Amino acid sequence: MAVVLHWFLPTTGDSRSIVGVDDRGGRSTHTDGAALREPDIDYLIDVARAAERTGFTGVLTPTGTWCEDAWLTTAAIARETSTLKFLVAFRPGSLSPTLAAQMAATFQRISRGRLMLNIVTGSDAAEQQRFGDWLGKDERYARTDEFLTVLRGAWQGPFDFEGEHFKVAGALAPRKFDAPPIYFGGSSKAALEVATNHAEVYLTWGEPPAAVAEKVAALRALGYTGRFGIRLHVITRDTSKQAWAEADALLDALTPEQIANAQASLRQADSVGQQRMLALHGGTRDGLEIYPNLWAGVGLVRPGAGTALVGSHTEVADRIAEYHALGIDEFILSGYPHLEEAYHAGEGLLPELRRRGLLSGA
Repeated sequence: MAVVLHWFLPTTGDSRSIVGVDDRGGRSTHTDGAALREPDIDYLIDVARAAERTGFTGVLTPTGTWCEDAWLTTAAIARETSTLKFLVAFRPGSLSPTLAAQMAATFQRISRGRLMLNIVTGSDAAEQQRFGDWLGKDERYARTDEFLTVLRGAWQGPFDFEGEHFKVAGALAPRKFDAPPIYFGGSSKAALEVATNHAEVYLTWGEPPAAVAEKVAALRALGYTGRFGIRLHVITRDTSKQAWAEADALLDALTPEQIANAQASLRQADSVGQQRMLALHGGTRDGLEIYPNLWAGVGLVRPGAGTALVGSHTEVADRIAEYHALGIDEFILSGYPHLEEAYHAGEGLLPELRRRGLLSGA
């Protein structure tokens, strides 16, 4: 199977520096005087069109306190694009599964089948509580399992269900549509079990290949039969020297105080995946190339995916081929700023992957 490449919509804002978190969990560019590109609809359309023009299959649209709403944003952009798919992230605790089933069905009809769903159970208790969600981690995963059971049941509806978190009678999503694929991530045992039960694509953040191979093996041992994807940033250029110069510039823009404040905020998350990201760099600037062409500098200040593939187009293609050999079929990439980096990757990296016969649709 060839690889599928997706891009990212920066609905928290964009910048020529890393958009991370401050000590209160808010967004920050972490560069003195750097302008934050507000995530207005015209800019996000530009990013989406760049991804579509250069050959990316879809775009991940995140969810959270500092994001524009993923459903509304992508529904608007769908009318401004033709083939681009939208991986819409949302939290099961924020709406009913029957409503989510109906929203997904509507999106599929108006976009002509371009929806993918990214289910985010949530990892930061403070953020969960902003949305009225006071469940603990294990309870959140149990609720996610029930949510996805009802979601799929409603797509086939009418569907009756009674569990600990949801009770529905006659749930359904009326009118014909193609059910979108479900993407799901998480590194805890509970997350792996939910993925095994419900996901078409299991997503992991960018760890060294050996760690990724362990996750693939763990899912397969549980009986998971779906596909695997990985979330990475990317700095890809004509030469390795040019790419690492860009990485160094991002790093040079970070002060020790900014790193310390971001790390203090990130350590509060109860996500196993977030703790694995933090362990890759230990909060310091030393030894950030944790595997050839795999750089952990982004995770010094950014929550979630904290690693980037850095190198020449050939080197980055080598790493993608290495992950693909482990069983990774889908890659969700991003870079700062997302508009320019979509062209760097789309015009340099994607042609290299096509030449190797690795890119889906080549």
